[in-house]
Amino acid sequence: MIGMGCVEDWTALTGLRVLLGVFEAGFFPGTWYVRYDTGKRYGVFYLIGSLASALSGILAYGLMQMNGLAGYAGWRWIFIMEGIITVLLGIGGYFLIVPFPDQDAWKSKFFLTKQEVEFVIATVEEDRGDSKPEPFNMVKFLRPARSPKVWGFAMMFLCTTTMAYAIAYFLPIILRDRMGFDIAASQCLVAPPYAFGALLMFAESWFGDKYHVRGPQILTNCVMGITGLAITGWTPTVGSQYFGIFLLTGAVQANIPQVMSYQANNIRGQWTRAFCSATLVGFGGIGGIAGTMIFRPQDAPAYIPGLWACITACLIIGTICISLDLYFMRQNKRAAAGEIALEGSDGSFRYTL
Repeated sequence: MIGMGCVEDWTALTGLRVLLGVFEAGFFPGTWYVRYDTGKRYGVFYLIGSLASALSGILAYGLMQMNGLAGYAGWRWIFIMEGIITVLLGIGGYFLIVPFPDQDAWKSKFFLTKQEVEFVIATVEEDRGDSKPEPFNMVKFLRPARSPKVWGFAMMFLCTTTMAYAIAYFLPIILRDRMGFDIAASQCLVAPPYAFGALLMFAESWFGDKYHVRGPQILTNCVMGITGLAITGWTPTVGSQYFGIFLLTGAVQANIPQVMSYQANNIRGQWTRAFCSATLVGFGGIGGIAGTMIFRPQDAPAYIPGLWACITACLIIGTICISLDLYFMRQNKRAAAGEIALEGSDGSFRYTL
């Protein structure tokens, strides 16, 4: 049973649901696009989610005005209405989502012709040589578990989703308890930082695809996130603290597609991709659990332990990214010298820094 004293806090769950949906559905573009097209596609995918999060607070506040209608509290109407919308979209998605390229995707109505699907498969095959699935083999499926980079990607995503869920759930509460805004203002002020994050993530994704880089954006977002946390936590004015939230929210939102693109660009093979996708989703879910415990009620109104936890997460992401880039750089040099063939390729594959 949820106490009425927590009614307004439940409005923050709207953003959480949006994040849950996009985290679970975000690996499909990797099968349709070559490595340096995936960044923009992930960026657009999460841009939609970020904009939805920007509007979620306003929507939640609007639904709260239904308080008392049919005898239900306002927070119950949030779950009822958004649940109905989710179900309707899910039913529509069943008929609209196309299958993978190798699974007769050309049979989907209003999509691509058979020749166009074959062109997509040929393009992906030329880029990384893994467009066609191999027969399932448990040994091949589990083989990537021996690679430290796989768990490095997963840990980066865990830290990113920890902060993303923490922000999605607690940002309205922080705006209210720490900065002194009322409930309506707290919900509405969630929107601008998420809108900024949407623009930033697409700009970084476009840059990464054009210049074939992922690590610099991730590291930039880590620095921006730490800066935003410091400004939010240790500056005296509400205006500067809100500016810090802009930096933090933008950095975290932008890093979601960047980490996913970083992983997608540096693995090869259908079963490797399947295993790595599973680890990313799994660790992302763990981050979601951790995110709900970052900003604890007993730490209000300053939430200093939560701020330090997020700073630590940024440092972990940055450390792993630098370590992987140094490893990838060394392996690329060995491949260029003809010493090794990367990821079981014919020798043409190179890691993306």
